[in-house]
Amino acid sequence: MAVWTEKLADQIRDIVALMLARRIKDPRLGFVTITEVKVTGDGREATVFYTVLDGSDQASSAAALESAKGMLRTAVGKKLGMKFAPTLTFVRDAIPETSKEMEELMARVHDLDAELATRRVEGAYAGDPDPYKKPADEDEPE
Repeated sequence: MAVWTEKLADQIRDIVALMLARRIKDPRLGFVTITEVKVTGDGREATVFYTVLDGSDQASSAAALESAKGMLRTAVGKKLGMKFAPTLTFVRDAIPETSKEMEELMARVHDLDAELATRRVEGAYAGDPDPYKKPADEDEPE
């Protein structure tokens, strides 16, 4: 991504977050956090990634964002002074679900490591303690 598109994405993220906090008064909108914005190379389209607090309704927040899309796009265009304001697409970010899955996997690995450690302490060798063949003594019958 070019430097100017990264700066544009940061500015769009700040503007959208500020508008959501101060200007959008939709009661369906839960506690929404803008996590990232990705802008196409020509600056015409912006994908806004967001998360919603667990207690809030995800579907109603998505509907509120879709209904406020036009006002947010107008605000972005005015604040940035661009000839063409980028179209905004809102996508729910999967970071919370992914991090929860990772935490569950890490807990499972920790439990398996603890089980392996107990087996290692309690375990015994699978054969004779001294697995090497030795020459037979002449005194011992075979």
